[in-house]
Amino acid sequence: MAAPDLAHVRSRFPALARELDGRPAVFVDAPGGSQVPGAVIEAMAAYLRRSNANAHGAFATSQETDEVIAEAHRAAADLLNADADEVVFGPNATTLLFAISRSVGRTLGPGDEVVVTRLDHDANVRPWVLAAEDAGATVRWVDIREDDATLDPASFEAALSERTKVVAFTLASNAVGTITPAAELARLVHERTPAIVACDGVHLAQHRRIDVRTVGADLVVCSPYKIFGPHLGIAFGRRDVLSTLRPYKVRPAEDALPFAFETGTQNHEGFAGWIAAVGYLAELGEGGGRRAAVADAFERAIVPYEAALSERFLDGIRGIASVRLYGIAEKDRVGERTPTFAIRVGDRHPAETAKALAERGVFVWDGNYYALEIMERLGLQDSGGAVRIGFCHYNTPDEVDRVLEELSALA
Repeated sequence: MAAPDLAHVRSRFPALARELDGRPAVFVDAPGGSQVPGAVIEAMAAYLRRSNANAHGAFATSQETDEVIAEAHRAAADLLNADADEVVFGPNATTLLFAISRSVGRTLGPGDEVVVTRLDHDANVRPWVLAAEDAGATVRWVDIREDDATLDPASFEAALSERTKVVAFTLASNAVGTITPAAELARLVHERTPAIVACDGVHLAQHRRIDVRTVGADLVVCSPYKIFGPHLGIAFGRRDVLSTLRPYKVRPAEDALPFAFETGTQNHEGFAGWIAAVGYLAELGEGGGRRAAVADAFERAIVPYEAALSERFLDGIRGIASVRLYGIAEKDRVGERTPTFAIRVGDRHPAETAKALAERGVFVWDGNYYALEIMERLGLQDSGGAVRIGFCHYNTPDEVDRVLEELSALA
């Protein structure tokens, strides 16, 4: 198993020391928001102690805030292999997608088509559906293959036409862990249509380094609070795409990118924490600078280690007869999924299972996690969705075994 130094990694996250009834708590809730290193907490507190001010003032604390803002954009650019002026910050990815889709909606009209998928979180569905409705455009849907909860390639191709103006799809499902062949899909869209490609990278960013140049999408959103940082949202937008859109903003706000899309006062202490979060990732890797070190951290440590955790979980879940897994189940396909698993235990309601696990010190999610379309498509929505178990690089093999042990006890 290629692994980061687990003792060192776990020592960086204060929350992981929590116990319940004398046993360590098992945090497998990271798909809804990861824990954060102590350095992130300290950076946010330090900003509030020393530099708390609004931007663009003539005095020291305001000028320090300006530098925090600039550095946060550089840190996000290093994570995504983008340029700093292509990175837009906001309160969360959902809010950013609504804002950007509203600007894109200005360019739509009757006869245009917008493509969305049944694999996505609703944040990358509903903003585009509403933009299409407002403009009188048509919405076309991409289906999934029910057996393994992956996008149906034939359905994707059939949804494209010369009238397609937006294609929105996820880089990875936050519900079932499926990773899409994003670069291939984006290339196909750009070859066959004049559409903007909008990708939801919120779930994938915790598990893979997203290289926006390789993906080839025009828009990619992610969330620092899923990537060991504070509650923020990030949207990458290709410069030549963002510059053609007219943002909704107040008149005194800057017209230059990316600030034209950053409405109001931002979360400056969150920016300070985000810089520290990217710094933590860089410490896990090796390279001549932050960008190279972050890429190395994912490639050399996080990805292979999480693949081993996935294999261990898939091995164990097969032995629990009454547990059903939704999504890719084959060990030789762990490269096509994240270590996030949607399950049901017998005929138990998912909320009942989640509560029982919580009482045993295992923290999981239940419901639809806003991935409404796939829960409806799998026939799970009306009966409570599913239980979501999500491992990441700070989890241990022993914690995988602990989760399996508790599931077996419930089953």
